[in-house]
Amino acid sequence: MYVGALSVELYMPQCRTLKDKRQVVKSIIERTRSRFNVSVAEVDHQDLWQRSSLGIVSVSNSEYAVREMLTNVDRSIRSLGKAEVIESPIVIFTPP
Repeated sequence: MYVGALSVELYMPQCRTLKDKRQVVKSIIERTRSRFNVSVAEVDHQDLWQRSSLGIVSVSNSEYAVREMLTNVDRSIRSLGKAEVIESPIVIFTPP
């Protein structure tokens, strides 16, 4: 079993309030969940109105499948154009 984690740091210069930010983040999370079979949560910067950090996790029996899934998720978030992706490292946890 392979577990992959994608940490996406987002910057949203167009957001002027926490309400604006929450709308953008909610739409990114919902779209990601509906298009891909992954778990998604906002994991940091909940009280900052122009920043967000999303944690995205996928599990598979193949390291290649996990990496490909998370790479596609990263591309999808970038292509939405709702936020700038500051960084998006992928970490794969392998069995002992």
